[in-house]
Amino acid sequence: MNSEKPYTLSQTLLDILACPACKGKIVHVETEQKLVCQGECKRRYPIRDGIPVMLIDEAELPASDSSRHSPSAVS
Repeated sequence: MNSEKPYTLSQTLLDILACPACKGKIVHVETEQKLVCQGECKRRYPIRDGIPVMLIDEAELPASDSSRHSPSAVS
């Protein structure tokens, strides 16, 4: 049961959601089933079974070089 059905989120929900990391605006990318932060951090939050998973630890960081500058990336 790996095929994920694309879910549509209501505009009302999107209007009240904010990125938990930077408090930026969130947009829904239906083709990827992700909520993407339009604010400072640009994190990508998954949608699982139609439920937005708005946990910082579950988010994907942007593909840019920001991971090299992250304090947690230093060993």
